[in-house]
Order: sequence, then C-alpha cells, then structure tokens
Amino acid sequence: MTADNIVISVKGLKKAFGENQVLKGIDIDIKKGEVVVVIGASGSGKSTFLRCLNCLEDPTGGSIYFNGVDIADISVDINIHRQKMGMVFQQFNLFPHMTILKNMTIAPIKLLKLSKTEAEDRALSLLDRVGLKDRAESYPRQLSGGQQQRVAIVRALCMNPTVMLFDEPTSALDPEMVGEVLEVMKNLAKEGMTMVIVTHEMGFAKEVADRVIFIDDGIIAEQNSPKEFFENPQHPRLKEFLAKVL
Repeated sequence: MTADNIVISVKGLKKAFGENQVLKGIDIDIKKGEVVVVIGASGSGKSTFLRCLNCLEDPTGGSIYFNGVDIADISVDINIHRQKMGMVFQQFNLFPHMTILKNMTIAPIKLLKLSKTEAEDRALSLLDRVGLKDRAESYPRQLSGGQQQRVAIVRALCMNPTVMLFDEPTSALDPEMVGEVLEVMKNLAKEGMTMVIVTHEMGFAKEVADRVIFIDDGIIAEQNSPKEFFENPQHPRLKEFLAKVL
C-alpha cells in the first residue's frame, strides 16, 4: 500500500465492447476505509467500471493498481488479487445444491487453505453478525431474497477481503427487504471496510458514503462529498439526473 493509504488507483481506464466505447477514461484513487458510492443512469458504465476493478471485464486500456500491483496487466495472476476483493452482485449467485454453511466455506477451504473447522467457525461468526446463524444448514431456496443477499455479503467476507465491491446489491429485492441488506453494509462501513458501491439508493449514499461519484457516458462527470454532491451539483447532467431520482 502506498504512503497515503491508496488501495485502488485507476488511471485512464477504458473498456470497449466492439465498437461500443463504454468507459472512456476513468481516473480515481480510493483510500483505505473509504466508502465510494457510484451513481448514474442505466448504460452509463457504472457496472462495467465495477467489473473492471477486479478484472471480471478485461480493460481495453489504462491501469488498475490494487495494493500497488497493476492487475490490468495480463501477466499478473488476477486470481490471487481477486481473493482480496470481495464482490456482491444483484443476483445472489449462491450454489442452490449446497447448504448456506457449505456455500460460505468452500472458497476459504479451497483457496485460503483453511481447515474445515476454521472455515466453519469464521462462517458461523459472520452469519451470527447478520442474524442468520440459525440458517446455516438451510438451502438458499429456503431463504428470502434479503436473507440470501445477506449470506452473499458474508460469504464474500469469509475470504477476509481488503475491499468490497457491490453491484446494485438491492435492485433484485422486494422493497421491504432492502433495509436489512443496507443495514449490513452500513455496519461494514462503520467497521472501516473499503467499499465501492453501485446503487440507486440515494438515501444510503447520503448517509454512508465518504464520496459520491457520478458516471455519465463513460467518464466521471462529477464527484464530491455527499452533502455537496446532492445539495450543490455542478454538472448539467447530474442536475438533470438528480431532478429525476430525488
């Protein structure tokens, strides 16, 4: 980690799908313990930006330094670095044929070489934190959407990541389940977890973010503290966007 605690440093990030240039040059530094919320209209490049951060999408240009290593360099073993970057998606991506406990312990046992006992102790402790310890032997289909998403979050935490990425984690949930997932994320923020969150939950962004960034047409059009971002937007597209969503 660099002297000023920058965990992720993105320089000139570009991503094209054929002729479609989705990201047109993103530059951002994210510090240890910072919560960065990313907002923008559908198709603006938010999710592509997030997926590029842990190389689920290979960047077309630019660099992504994670703990000082350019993970966009094709010679780097991305799997080693990805273990330290947890990701939570819109869909929960739990293995339907495995119990919750098995879902949570398979990766730590396989990749971190934890013993079954160590992995299960860690998983049960994390499940307890989100109020789901009693569902350890249940299967995903037996849980509500909100419960499954809470499991998906703590499953990522089982790998002991230094950064958590969230791609619209509440957008597939019924409205009454959104709060329970956001509560888990708020607690992570309080504990100092570095997080990059793509979301439509503006109230959450105001409350939890250290910085809000607005991606428009493949670039960061504006970024600021939540107070300045929402109360004093400068960019015409951001003003237009906020007028529609607030």
